[in-house]
Amino acid sequence: MMEGDTERYSRHLLLPEIGEAGQRKLHGASVLVIGCGGLGCPALQYLTAVGVGRIGIVDADVVSVSNLQRQILFGTKDVGRYKVEVAKEKLSDLNPNITFDVYPEMLTMDNAEDIISRYDLVLDCCDNFPTRFLIGDVTARLQKPLVFGSIYQFEGQVSVFNYQQGPSYRDLFPEAPDGVRPASDVGVLGVLPGVVGAIQATEVVKIITGAGEVLSGKLLMYDALKMNLQVFRIKA
Repeated sequence: MMEGDTERYSRHLLLPEIGEAGQRKLHGASVLVIGCGGLGCPALQYLTAVGVGRIGIVDADVVSVSNLQRQILFGTKDVGRYKVEVAKEKLSDLNPNITFDVYPEMLTMDNAEDIISRYDLVLDCCDNFPTRFLIGDVTARLQKPLVFGSIYQFEGQVSVFNYQQGPSYRDLFPEAPDGVRPASDVGVLGVLPGVVGAIQATEVVKIITGAGEVLSGKLLMYDALKMNLQVFRIKA
């Protein structure tokens, strides 16, 4: 660890499940976050805070006023700027010892394999099925662990795919479900992506450090209205 890291990560160093060895693993890891919106913002903040050494951020969008209800990395003065550039600026202030790679572009069939292959594991924080299936297929082919998250109105889902020969994204979703409308049409609770994105970041820490049980072969479903958590098994 670098000078000053003992104080920064002191609460991690006290945990037997993480300790200095786990913190070194976090510092040596690289994580790609695809989508810098509602899910990506909290996930990025926690991954930066806990000390993941290199973080890639993929998003082609600029900040809009309608983002500010839930995308907590951004402020009013950031409207019109690329999300990835704002994120890098603010996250670098949170933890200056982290390396950030920013990709102000859409993930496509032409660039997905090249970008994803550069990282140890991937977070799916996007908001559309074509990109989710692209991420799922490429990570399965490259055998990169994939931490999946999604939100819809008051409900969220989290799972981990391609982990130690576990199920892949298409084992859960062979094809896109019918009738799912975007948040711009149906709305989403502003705090919901904070909960789901934080759970995604938790799974990343567990995968990297080996602490606890990973949500591989499981789908966690969160209902904010009922404050209910359920976990279902997924078969490959």
